[in-house]
Amino acid sequence: MAADRKDIHNSDVPVLCRSCEARHRGMCGVLEPEQLVALAKATHKARHEPGTELIGESTKIQSYANVMRGVVKLTKVLEDGRQQVVGLQFAPDFLGRLFGYENAVAAEAASTVELCVVPKRALEGLIAENPALEHRLMQQTLRELDEARDWMVTLGRKSAQEKLASFLYLLATHSDPVADLKAGARFELPLTRADIGDFLGLTLETVSRQISKLRQLGVIEVTHNRQVEVPDLKRLQALCG
Repeated sequence: MAADRKDIHNSDVPVLCRSCEARHRGMCGVLEPEQLVALAKATHKARHEPGTELIGESTKIQSYANVMRGVVKLTKVLEDGRQQVVGLQFAPDFLGRLFGYENAVAAEAASTVELCVVPKRALEGLIAENPALEHRLMQQTLRELDEARDWMVTLGRKSAQEKLASFLYLLATHSDPVADLKAGARFELPLTRADIGDFLGLTLETVSRQISKLRQLGVIEVTHNRQVEVPDLKRLQALCG
């Protein structure tokens, strides 16, 4: 009987939402089927290839998005044109500055990315009617703040090897949030080695040297230059400092 009720409940959920792997872990996890239906009427899926600009820095906010699949690179550009990678987003992260007027950072598809895009007015209207949704988005924002503070420690205090290990561990665990630490992980590097160096405050040569060291230690295996396999996540975690 319980299974039947669950099937009936799921039948009320929009097809777009049923196919979303990030729904239950993301902002939509707190919405009832009728609320998902209302939201789905205003949303659309968008697929972007690597290198596509998703958000321009200092542009007016007109929509938000939920990351359904892939990796998004957040950047800021200095006046002289130099670019700094300031963060990465994964499913089911929320993309956009909630209740803001202007985007504070630029966003680019670091890999093939799928987004669920919702107009600013539609989402903010739903938030006004649903305290649970506002609470969920606040939780996600605070989690990102905690991760940003942890990353400040990585950049300020860790060695080059610890920085790279922390970066790879971040990718491994976000690519598969329920990964078993004793088991392995496989993922594709969403950034070039130059971008990794930019993100970690390391030179391109140092990044390449540290990747080679981790390969020699048997902590990682790299194929086709971008495909990374971690045989034992606990070994990688131990090198994160």
